[in-house]
Amino acid sequence: MTVATNVFWEVIRDRILYLIIIFALLMGASVRLIPELAATTEKKIILDIGLAAMSLLGLIATVFVATGLVNKEIEKRTVYLLVAKPISRAELIVGKHLGLSAVLAVLVAAMTVIYLAILSLSRIPFPLESILIASLFVWFELCLMAGVGILFGVFSSSLLATLLTFGVYLMGHSTRDLVALGKLTKNPGLEQLMMGLYLVLPDLARFNLRNDAVYGQVPYLAGLITDAGYGLLYVVLLLSIAIAIFSRREF
Repeated sequence: MTVATNVFWEVIRDRILYLIIIFALLMGASVRLIPELAATTEKKIILDIGLAAMSLLGLIATVFVATGLVNKEIEKRTVYLLVAKPISRAELIVGKHLGLSAVLAVLVAAMTVIYLAILSLSRIPFPLESILIASLFVWFELCLMAGVGILFGVFSSSLLATLLTFGVYLMGHSTRDLVALGKLTKNPGLEQLMMGLYLVLPDLARFNLRNDAVYGQVPYLAGLITDAGYGLLYVVLLLSIAIAIFSRREF
């Protein structure tokens, strides 16, 4: 918890929450400009833009912070001080993930409040329950991507870790399409390869509830619990691999 607290305040001091201001400006501009461009579907477009911007800005913050959490300690050689203290390397990795997850929770919560406030002030009707659930799953997705970023940051440079994390994000939203593509090829080898990628890469489509939220559709509770559990297990797996790699490194 001490590591998590230090990470939380360190990230806050890095002005990461300026993204909230960017989000507010983006939403304000959308409310002003979209009605002039789309007279009939502007409400749905504004709802979708808000959720998409929330996810995108959160992803940017997650990737650039997560990939440097451990790597920065190694490059600045402050890791020597950390490993010399009475704290295990597993506690260091888990603490950093918890601290970043707390920052992401604040970030997503603040953007959600601004989002709902602007919609209310603009008198745009919105399905509150589905939007809140979609925002929660945005946070789940960001926590998973934080685990990916920390894992890559343990054994690679910050730039490479950033590129790899963005790559996992893009592939994670395409895994179901890869499986469908493999079936269309009717090539057993290629089909097995695509299925292998689907099983290894995170299925991030589970956390994308934007379309459901825009139309006020709430998924079944059992499905929500299953998807949340999937995200939790995947984060545990990512952090376990990161701890195993970090424990083998010599400092």
